[in-house]
Amino acid sequence: MATVSDSLGLGQLIHTERKRQQLTQEQLAAIAGVGVRFVRELESGKETCRLGLVLGILQTLGLSVAAGGANT
Repeated sequence: MATVSDSLGLGQLIHTERKRQQLTQEQLAAIAGVGVRFVRELESGKETCRLGLVLGILQTLGLSVAAGGANT
């Protein structure tokens, strides 16, 4: 399980998984129902991306989110 602590880390995780699944940014955008620009900005770590769309991208890639405190 990867630990992500900021938007850059999340973007890198999404980028890595997209590449692992051999998807282009265009293909991921089409499957997830978002624009290519959104995928590009998300992968580059843009901090103001809409959470609902981010969660949709994660779901499309088969990734999940778990939250825990610093001591977990």
